[in-house]
Amino acid sequence: MKNPFSPLVFLMLIFFSAPAWGAEALSVDDVVRKIQDTYEQTGQVKARFTQTVTLRAMKKTEREEGVFYFKKPKRMRWVYTKPAAKELVINPEKAWLYVPADRMAYVQDADAVFKSTVSVRFLAGIGKLKDDFRISFAPEKEAGKSGNYLLDLVPVKPEEGVKKLQVAVNRETFQIEKVVLFDPYGNVTTLTFSAIELNRDLPDSLFAFKPPAGVEVMDMGKQRK
Repeated sequence: MKNPFSPLVFLMLIFFSAPAWGAEALSVDDVVRKIQDTYEQTGQVKARFTQTVTLRAMKKTEREEGVFYFKKPKRMRWVYTKPAAKELVINPEKAWLYVPADRMAYVQDADAVFKSTVSVRFLAGIGKLKDDFRISFAPEKEAGKSGNYLLDLVPVKPEEGVKKLQVAVNRETFQIEKVVLFDPYGNVTTLTFSAIELNRDLPDSLFAFKPPAGVEVMDMGKQRK
């Protein structure tokens, strides 16, 4: 059985807001250093997100939205509200994916998620951009007229379902405005953020999950054995 966490965890990359650095021309190394430095100073985040997935073979686009919470170390919660409810909860011990409509909750040890995906390692505060990705500016024609820095990130080690990530960085504020995932099959997943709130007091209990009564729990660690 394919791990249901896979299409979601790759989206958990590089999320924070940075201070203004000025609009001077920067090298790739300069941009990456400012992103890394600012991320390491950001301990907690709440924001709204919109996720669109364009499926090449089916020629259709699916859209979801909700609220994202993040707290160092190793705590994340993605609450999908439209078009259907869904929750992804990760803490230092467990990773849960809960789908109310199916009355199913999938669980696995958090260590397995942190070890297997570079994007989660970075967001959890245990990874480094330059260690895990080959980074370059995207071709100028792809950057368009937005004025943002547009970075291409290719995993140093092959990742299942990931060909390349593209990150749009505001040239003046250095906010990450958009993350785009390209998979080997031509599908594209885009994640955008809004209503960003930094370093607010998020309790650890927000990142705990207890399956509701009557919900079937599938242990993905056991499924792989």
